[in-house]
Amino acid sequence: MSKLLGKRVLVTAGAQGIGLAISRQLLAAGCEVFVHYHTNAAAARALTKEAKALGRRCGSAAADLTTSEASNALVAQAVKFLGGLDILINNAGTMLARRSMADSDDNFWAGTMSLNVGSVRRVTRAATPHLIAAAKKAGGASIVNLSSLAGRNGGGPGSIAYATAKGALLTMTRGLARELGPQGVRVNALTPGLILGTAFHATHTAPEAQKSIIAGIPLGRAGNPDDVARAAVYLASEFDGFITGATLDINGGVFGV
Repeated sequence: MSKLLGKRVLVTAGAQGIGLAISRQLLAAGCEVFVHYHTNAAAARALTKEAKALGRRCGSAAADLTTSEASNALVAQAVKFLGGLDILINNAGTMLARRSMADSDDNFWAGTMSLNVGSVRRVTRAATPHLIAAAKKAGGASIVNLSSLAGRNGGGPGSIAYATAKGALLTMTRGLARELGPQGVRVNALTPGLILGTAFHATHTAPEAQKSIIAGIPLGRAGNPDDVARAAVYLASEFDGFITGATLDINGGVFGV
């Protein structure tokens, strides 16, 4: 029987791309899931129908995670729907645009940080009391933060703001692991590399650049959302395990080989 059967999960940006793949695999593993979305209500409704066909519950809500008010409200809605919270998947975040340091004004830099680091801080802060309560009752709770290979290696051309934000998220992951570990909440991160089939690389990585990146991947292919989702489900399932403060690279061997 799956360790995740009946576990209650909030997935931010959980109705598209990598987030959608994570939501689907969590549902398949037996979780009850609440997905956040920003604008794609239709995708969230479609996921609810998929969940019903599996005999699972799935709720959703829209929220702008760049504000504390909306982040707090999202967590409150998720907890009310699920009856508590065992697992948090912080997936929301993206590159606003490719800009060099010279072209990154204060508003662009602040916006990148607010979306990619601030959103995680806001949602996690609101979710923490519920995760701690679940940990006390069930022996553990889990947070999985979606970072990026850019946070490891500094990113490609024009991604310095995004890479800095994703690097900060890795530091936040380690800090949260220390802070929340004594209360039974484990915190880990994923760093995907080139994951095709997502809006991110369709928008920010030209086809020729994709080919060049793939040529340097030891496994000889790009990743896909399910590659990331399997890793997210694994780390989520470690709510009662011994893995915390860790970063799992999902890039076909680019980093560290």
